[in-house]
Amino acid sequence: MRLLLALTLALLPALPAALAQSARTNAAGVQRSVFGRTTSGTVVEQFTLSNGRGAVAKIITYGAIVSDLRIPDRQGRLASVVRAIVASDQGFERGFGQSAAVFGRVANRIARGKFTLDGREYQVTTNAGVHHIHGGKVNFSRVVWSASLPGGGGDPAVELSYTAADGEEGFPGKLTATVRYTLTRDNTLRLEYRATTDKPTPINLTNHAFFNLAGSGDVLDHELTLNADRSTVVDADLIPTGEIKPVRGTPLDFTHPMRLGARAEQLGASRRYDHNFVLQRPPGDESLILAARVRDPGTGRVLEVWTTQPGVQLYTSPLGPPAATEKTPRFGFFCLETQHFPDSVNHPNFPSTILRPGETFRSTTEFRFSAE
Repeated sequence: MRLLLALTLALLPALPAALAQSARTNAAGVQRSVFGRTTSGTVVEQFTLSNGRGAVAKIITYGAIVSDLRIPDRQGRLASVVRAIVASDQGFERGFGQSAAVFGRVANRIARGKFTLDGREYQVTTNAGVHHIHGGKVNFSRVVWSASLPGGGGDPAVELSYTAADGEEGFPGKLTATVRYTLTRDNTLRLEYRATTDKPTPINLTNHAFFNLAGSGDVLDHELTLNADRSTVVDADLIPTGEIKPVRGTPLDFTHPMRLGARAEQLGASRRYDHNFVLQRPPGDESLILAARVRDPGTGRVLEVWTTQPGVQLYTSPLGPPAATEKTPRFGFFCLETQHFPDSVNHPNFPSTILRPGETFRSTTEFRFSAE
């Protein structure tokens, strides 16, 4: 009893500081800090967005990455639902391959890294065998963006911008891209993209967030519903053939809730999803629509993905035992990349990805979290 009393008295001076720290954590707002430095000495900043209701989103200027996203479950317990990252002396130059980074100037694939625009053929970086993927070797996920804090009050937000030079990775035009992250009081992380160019150029921006609503383990029991009854058919290199095909009767049918692991064995040698789905929206409609809903039965966390984009790429880690060199659990995450279709620049029947001078590219995606 005396020992318990002594310990209680010893802890009393620390209680006000602990309570103050808790208040700071729970208060709505933005905290700005240094995350690390690249080997060249460039400072990488981190912005911590708190909505005052427990949810926290951390954004860093390297790659416009969501470095952490903490969301409550049905019991109010917080866990990171994305692949959280920490600063590393060598991590910046190696990149954070499995992070919630922004990819561009063109996310996903371009066949053989070639396309013709206004009668001129362009050759861009081939960094996926003979093909191009996610903007090239030094893409938007491997550069330091500049940051500013929007004024006017409202929900906590940070805006990041990056200007890609004319000819960067082989793409034409000086392109200025911005992405604004906002964390709302109802646990929505909103991403608003804009871009302008001084020459005609393709653009396809997305965030490649690696989600796990349980916070750990695998996502085999996560239940996915997609607002898509068609997908773009691909060849052995995952390059679209141009055909758009119904998903009914295939392992790609998520028109009704389905466990992510239920049919993974039917996906062939890769035993993973890496497929683009055509969202059901009226022609010409660019409003926010529901693209996907994911529910983790264990924690009760629910993610709804809303977007103005025409497609969403479902990507998962493979199913099966991990290789000796792998640190990631097999089927340990899923990605829902809102974007235009892969290789759109080479398929006139796909929605266009061409941005021209005087135009502004705009896109919005919302990750809406809840618990049940």
